[in-house]
Amino acid sequence: MKIKLDKDYMINQLELPESSILEEITGISRWSVNYRIVFPYQGRFYETFYSRGATEIQDESPWEYDDQVECYEVELKEVKVKKWARKESK
Repeated sequence: MKIKLDKDYMINQLELPESSILEEITGISRWSVNYRIVFPYQGRFYETFYSRGATEIQDESPWEYDDQVECYEVELKEVKVKKWARKESK
């Protein structure tokens, strides 16, 4: 399910992104750091994305150019993951 929330409501009332229960970096460019957050809202959990300036000189704040922010409902699932690991010596 997708909802749209007002940017000012998210920042001032929900205190996002600081109050999110998950914040992870999804990408880095020369000027910006991109984030994914998960937050509770009305008994459900939603994810959305935002970016911030990569240095103190880049003046970019979350959802700076958006009035409405698209948020997608998410749920916590156990996921089996394979990864490359060092082989044990015998």
